[in-house]
Formats: sequence, structure tokens, C-alpha cells
Amino acid sequence: MTEEQKSGVSFNIREPVYIQVVRYFKEQIATGQIGAGDKIPSRRELASVMKINANTAQKAYKEMEEQGLIVTEGNSPSRITQDQQILSSIRAELIESAVDIFIGSIRNIQIPVEELVDIIKTKYTSERSPEGGDTR
Repeated sequence: MTEEQKSGVSFNIREPVYIQVVRYFKEQIATGQIGAGDKIPSRRELASVMKINANTAQKAYKEMEEQGLIVTEGNSPSRITQDQQILSSIRAELIESAVDIFIGSIRNIQIPVEELVDIIKTKYTSERSPEGGDTR
């Protein structure tokens, strides 16, 4: 876990910390920061780095194992799965979750879909291309 990865975590009080840790790993996978077969920190190391309870780290690892996101064999370090089907579904899951949250928060304003799409396109491209950079 790089220093940048360690510092990129801030927890909110709206959902359990272990769920946020799982999402953090999914985001790291989706953005290519960690990949298939990569080792991840031990539970104790993760707890220390993220400043969370060791039991919370254990719960996050258990959840990731149940989802097939990580694999732990014996006393070997845990690793990100190499199952491409699981890895490909992570990005779609994160996008769908973000869209669901957004729609839930915006729906009551009753903006026509076309206007909403225009606003999203404008915001998304202007925030991604400060000096003529990526405008996908």
C-alpha cells in the first residue's frame, strides 16, 4: 500500500467502516491502483495504517473473502482475486451505486432528464479538463 493509497481514506459516519474499507479496495481495483493477484496488507497492518480497530479490519477482510474479492490461503498474505469476472464487475458496481445515490438525491427536484444530462456532461468534462486535459 503506497503512501498515496494510505492517505486517500476518510471515513463517514453514515455507514459501517468495514463497508467503507471494502469500497476503498474496490475503488483501488477499479482505478488500477491494485490489480489481480496483488498482495494486500495484513489485517493488523491495515488497521494500523487506516487507524481502525483490528476487528473492523478483520470484518472487512471477511466480507471481501465472501465476495470473492480477495483470496487467503493458509498463512500466506491475502491477495486480490484473479477471477476476471469478479474484477470486471467491480467498476460497474461502483458506477451503479454512485448513480443510484445521485438519482435518489436529485429526483425530488424534478429536472427533465435532457437538462440533467446536459448539466452532468458540462460538469463532468469541465472538472476533468482544467488545462485542456482529458475531456472524454
